[in-house]
Amino acid sequence: MIFGMGPMELAVIALVVLVIFGPKNLPKLGSALGRTVKNVREGMEDDLDDTPADKDDDAPVE
Repeated sequence: MIFGMGPMELAVIALVVLVIFGPKNLPKLGSALGRTVKNVREGMEDDLDDTPADKDDDAPVE
């Protein structure tokens, strides 16, 4: 189960998405969602790479 949802709930959600966006727009929607997830992951990796020690290399140590 994904996020505590069973197969029936996932089927209903897929049907609603299909009705709202239509079959012609689903590939566009999927690629846009994929790009968004990729950008979020890259942004999170960049945030993890920037540690406070890297930002304040010239700061005096107290």
